[in-house]
Amino acid sequence: MKLAIASDHGGFELKNYIMESLVKEKYDIEDFGCDSAESCDYPDYALKVADAVACGNAEFGILVCGTGIGMSMAANKVRGIRAAVASSAEQAKLAREHNNANVLCIGGRILQKEQAEQIVKTFLTTYFTNEERHLRRVNKIMEIEKLK
Repeated sequence: MKLAIASDHGGFELKNYIMESLVKEKYDIEDFGCDSAESCDYPDYALKVADAVACGNAEFGILVCGTGIGMSMAANKVRGIRAAVASSAEQAKLAREHNNANVLCIGGRILQKEQAEQIVKTFLTTYFTNEERHLRRVNKIMEIEKLK
């Protein structure tokens, strides 16, 4: 499975930890930055990952900033992206099962490394249910994008 990952300075350390964990699990990862803990702008990195997922160059994206919120707001501006902030494995599971999220956003200043690792693994191993009610709602989200 091909993954796109990025962070800003607030998520740099956690991004690197997650990448090491995912490499051990044999995931194919493309790192879109940032490359240090020096201050940078999260929308730049969110766009890179969101574009990779929207274009089909990655199956899923993982974005890490201080809270996950800024990254999700930026990523959700890209057509075809359903970015979800998760601070628990249960939220990650439901984001996949019910919302068919394709980008996970987490907070480097909110989560412990082990928590984040479990959230990411849950997100990547959970499937969309395809139940009619969830599919209908996701399709409505996708229709909103067409109004832009």
